[in-house]
Amino acid sequence: VLNEQAPVFLRINSLKTNQEKLIEDLYKEEIETEIIPNSEAIKLQVRKNVFITKAFKDGMFEVQDIGSQKISQFLNPQPGDKVIDACAGAGGKSLHMANLMQNKGKILSLDIHEWKLKELRKRARRNSIDIIECREITSQKVIKRLQSKADKLLLDVPCSGLGVLKRNPDTKWKVKQETLDDLRKTQAYILENYSQMVKPGGEMVYATCSVLPSENEKQIEAFLEKHSGEWHLLNQESLAPKSEFNDGFYMAKLKRL
Repeated sequence: VLNEQAPVFLRINSLKTNQEKLIEDLYKEEIETEIIPNSEAIKLQVRKNVFITKAFKDGMFEVQDIGSQKISQFLNPQPGDKVIDACAGAGGKSLHMANLMQNKGKILSLDIHEWKLKELRKRARRNSIDIIECREITSQKVIKRLQSKADKLLLDVPCSGLGVLKRNPDTKWKVKQETLDDLRKTQAYILENYSQMVKPGGEMVYATCSVLPSENEKQIEAFLEKHSGEWHLLNQESLAPKSEFNDGFYMAKLKRL
């Protein structure tokens, strides 16, 4: 399954349009799509360059895999929440969370790469989203200053990517044992330090696009063992890359006591 070509999914910008209208608008531009039931997504029937469409330039959608969309839904941010997306990258999940929050509240998107945040600012403008603030992680001080500030925290941590081989077929040749060891150390560090940004009573989602237990359940088990009176596991879910809709993902939701 992992060697098949991945289908292309579009996530609707619900602040501007809906599934039926977007399907109609794209059809006018000779792009045929179909609705994915119980989701905010539509799927391309044939791979085409959607970035040149008027609908894209008007901020009606973003290209985002279904599994990736499930992570923001799993965190379930509400309008008015203070949310931190701590490994935001170019911000696909920040943008989705802003949709779920109806563009009300505050999202602080953090990343160690300023160029990714620059891309996120551009995407937020196109999406007409104004609740996202971007901040580069220049040192551990940035994290410390945010202690107990978030109602909800998303940790979409760096990982081996072994759940998304359909999108990145080269990955399986690149993941060496020492790379995995380094990644696991980074994941544990992020979980240990960034979790302090959640206020008591708040919630955190730890997520990867890996299928390896050592990057997933084992990390959460070790964290909970260390913080047994402070954190409680609410739910965890693995998405296997077997269905036509999903890449492989793992997510765990924890509550700070």
